[in-house]
Amino acid sequence: MKKVDTIEALRMARATLAGPVGFVPTMGFLHAGHLSLVERAKAECASVVVSIFVNPTQFGPNEDLEAYPRDLPKDLAMLEAAGVDLVWLPTPEVIYPPGFQTWVEVEDVTQPLEGAKRPGHFRGVTTVVAKLFNAVEPDRAYFGQKDAQQVAVIRQMARDLNVPVEIVVGETVREPDGLAMSSRNNYLNGEEREAATLLIRALRAAKELYAQGERNADAIRERMRAVIAAEPLARLDYVSSAHPETLVELETIDAGALLSMAVFVGKTRLIDNLVIGTK
Repeated sequence: MKKVDTIEALRMARATLAGPVGFVPTMGFLHAGHLSLVERAKAECASVVVSIFVNPTQFGPNEDLEAYPRDLPKDLAMLEAAGVDLVWLPTPEVIYPPGFQTWVEVEDVTQPLEGAKRPGHFRGVTTVVAKLFNAVEPDRAYFGQKDAQQVAVIRQMARDLNVPVEIVVGETVREPDGLAMSSRNNYLNGEEREAATLLIRALRAAKELYAQGERNADAIRERMRAVIAAEPLARLDYVSSAHPETLVELETIDAGALLSMAVFVGKTRLIDNLVIGTK
């Protein structure tokens, strides 16, 4: 496994890789969810590139950039064991050189949900992903369904900018009790970790209501709110029942919906989602 940190070294190494090339962009502190994307890329591509970069521009002023968990030696050992061909480890100065002033912004699909709660977040995401795509030039790029809005935003960006990359979405990888794997789970204490299962419980309760025939999106949202309200350690940020691609909130679920939420458990903000009603 080759490791590079500059764009020049990346492009030289990239030129030697057999295609198709699969790319898994990460912020490090890897877990089984990341590795599932690597495994899929390995199965579908001749070569696999992974980037590790904690992107400062997608963090707000009161968010957890400095506290974001990092363990590069462990990450590299995991990627080597997984058979990754190339790892790119850029610094902020490589991605955002002095005088940097160009940003990529996607409009409508970034406005609700995470975009409404975290102003500027998606500008940072789309800019860094555009730069990663430009540098790596992958044939396929792999993202997790857990960040459903991010997937929708990146798909829109790639479409709008004619980026020749196939966006591949891997299913959310969960702990045995249903909690979606996330680097931020590391912040939870024991009591909070147990309470955090309320996200998947709320989503499954809403899915069950839908399975029973409920199509009113407000009733679906209210079922999720009720589960969250019953947990003393939880504080709701938002719940949503929206169109899976446009993320516009629905009144009636006619042809599928993305159920999503953000919840504070203690001081840790967690997100999760399920898609219902689609084939």
